[in-house]
Amino acid sequence: MKQLLKNISNCSVCANYLPLGPRPIVTAHPESRIVIIGQAPGTKVHQSGIPWNDKSGKKLRQWLNVSDSDFYDTKKFAIIPMGFCYPGKGKTGDLPPRSECAPEWHNALLSKMPNIQLVILVGAYAQKYYLKEKGKRTLTETVGEYKTYLPKYFPIPHPSPTNRFWRSKNPWFEKSIVPELQEIVKTILKN
Repeated sequence: MKQLLKNISNCSVCANYLPLGPRPIVTAHPESRIVIIGQAPGTKVHQSGIPWNDKSGKKLRQWLNVSDSDFYDTKKFAIIPMGFCYPGKGKTGDLPPRSECAPEWHNALLSKMPNIQLVILVGAYAQKYYLKEKGKRTLTETVGEYKTYLPKYFPIPHPSPTNRFWRSKNPWFEKSIVPELQEIVKTILKN
């Protein structure tokens, strides 16, 4: 695992397309039990080198009901985005994650973590990549049908502040689904 993470940290496959240059952000350990697959680091995370070290991460930790120390304990959580580097700014937010990372690195990482009990798919990019044709027509439908993907996957929306409109339109997510997610996470971390 150490060599693989070192190889990833030196990756420059899409360097020509990255406005801030390559800085792969990924954490994993052979004993990781939960994998969080999100989109790609934002500028704040790119600068700090700490995954989910922003408002989105704070909301995600609230949804999971975990402390910062548990969240950043790689024996508990592996954090593997769809795109490991900041992709740049688009018209309405950050650009989509670069498409090179997941096919290049995900299988190698996941194969070195035999204790994975849950993969949390954060947002549409991760859900489309992992659920493929099993995903529903929209993110809302996929998240609403989360039980379909258990026990392996748990799809959730992105916790970004820019996504608060979706959350206000779909209060059932935080009212009904987040408590179930918290219970599953608590059970996995307890064992």
